[in-house]
Amino acid sequence: MFELPTLPSSFPLGAILFNFLFFLVAIPTEAFLLNNRLRFDKKTSMFYAICINLFSGVIGWTIFFLIEPSLPVYWKSELISYFFFNRFIKPVETSIILLGFIIFFATFLLKFLLLKVLLISLSDPGQKKEEEPTIQRYSRRARKFKLQNTNLVTTLLIANSASYSAIAAILLIRPSL
Repeated sequence: MFELPTLPSSFPLGAILFNFLFFLVAIPTEAFLLNNRLRFDKKTSMFYAICINLFSGVIGWTIFFLIEPSLPVYWKSELISYFFFNRFIKPVETSIILLGFIIFFATFLLKFLLLKVLLISLSDPGQKKEEEPTIQRYSRRARKFKLQNTNLVTTLLIANSASYSAIAAILLIRPSL
């Protein structure tokens, strides 16, 4: 008879499922904000949100698995206790809160860089180039480009904040699940 393979007892299935849940929360939230604030169409904003979240997730987990062997034993035991048993050994310290802020801003910068790369790589290279602008037109164009770049940064910061807030709300109700 055909026997189904079993999962090992130490497989962090809960962490993997919560990561998928976080993607299911973050992608629509960020796509909605990209659609409303940057005036992308829905399909394009969803594509960009999927790309930046999945790529940042893969890069983040890769960095985690590269850094994890060099962590002190105390932090390793805390990670194992949290991932497998959903609890910390010691009470939450300020280092965890600081680490959360570092991860937030690192993710924001990574998402910004990924979105810039996607926008540049997916732009139409056959666009007609305009002739040399005058000094006055150039300064207006430079200000407009700077404003658009600031708008991109602001939008991604708001989108990342909204998705992290939704994920934090899920984590706060997680112990009662």
